[in-house]
Amino acid sequence: MRPKPFAKCVLLSLVIRRRPIAFRKIILAVFLCLPLWAHAGGAVVGQEAPAVRLPALSGGGDVTLESLRGKVVYLDFWASWCGPCRVSFPILEALASELGPDGFEVLAINVDEVESDAQEFLSDVPVSYLVVRDAEGVSPQAYGILGMPTGYLIDREGVVREIHQGFRKSDGDQLRAEIVKLLGE
Repeated sequence: MRPKPFAKCVLLSLVIRRRPIAFRKIILAVFLCLPLWAHAGGAVVGQEAPAVRLPALSGGGDVTLESLRGKVVYLDFWASWCGPCRVSFPILEALASELGPDGFEVLAINVDEVESDAQEFLSDVPVSYLVVRDAEGVSPQAYGILGMPTGYLIDREGVVREIHQGFRKSDGDQLRAEIVKLLGE
């Protein structure tokens, strides 16, 4: 005979009273793992990159990731308050200038709530590559972003090949090598 729902609640309350420390550990473990479960729903190396359709920060309509199919794309999530983003932008600009003619493109997704914060950042650190804005946070959620900056190296077929979290000046050479490898495929 199966216990009725009320009986299940009574049994659970008895377990909680008899083993409160064990119950607290279980609850703590669940809450500590929630960010990992949320990230598990994001972009994965070896799988197609989630779709992106966002307005260009400079105006001029929407930009889609699909429109860049056939190119190697570095999809860069950034924010004006992100210190490492100030390091990554000049390096990404140099890579885009050097490797753009070979089929490389940077698509930078700003996640600032206030557009003027992003514009001020770009006036300090100007770039010529595509910059779009996602103030609602839909694309960071689709990609499972955990911190800024996070970049996704996407091949010509739209498959995520590498994920870069954070950015140091020394990351530029390794990123360039990964891009050149994909351009050669």
